[in-house]
Amino acid sequence: MTQKFRFEAGENSQAKAVVEKGLEDFNAQLIGQRYYTKFEVYARNESNAVVAGAFGQSGMDWLYIDYLWVEPSHRGSGLGARLLALAQDEARARQCVGVFLYTYSFQALDFYRKQGFSVMGALDNCPAGHQRIYLSKPVVSHEA
Repeated sequence: MTQKFRFEAGENSQAKAVVEKGLEDFNAQLIGQRYYTKFEVYARNESNAVVAGAFGQSGMDWLYIDYLWVEPSHRGSGLGARLLALAQDEARARQCVGVFLYTYSFQALDFYRKQGFSVMGALDNCPAGHQRIYLSKPVVSHEA
């Protein structure tokens, strides 16, 4: 007998929780329980205004930078490099093997390369006429 399924689209927190738990349980059977932990780091000026920041999460032995931003008037000042260094320090403290992030072809690819990140791949036409570029950098222990 063929089963019939009903498909639905749209937000559904209860259904989402079932899928998340199902995949997490499956993964845990193969690699053990893994958790994601958020991280945030910000730079503030003398007026206490945020002028740069980075945030993301760590999990599965990697630190993922979701956002890194520097106010335009402070670009080229070293703030972005300092934020990446702090993120790498946090990755080391969390015993991650590397840092992962993505940028777009119209953003900061050269900056990340200068910071030692290597291109892993790209998604063309994301958005149209551009690329989403995936980068990573291994975390080296200070003891090494």
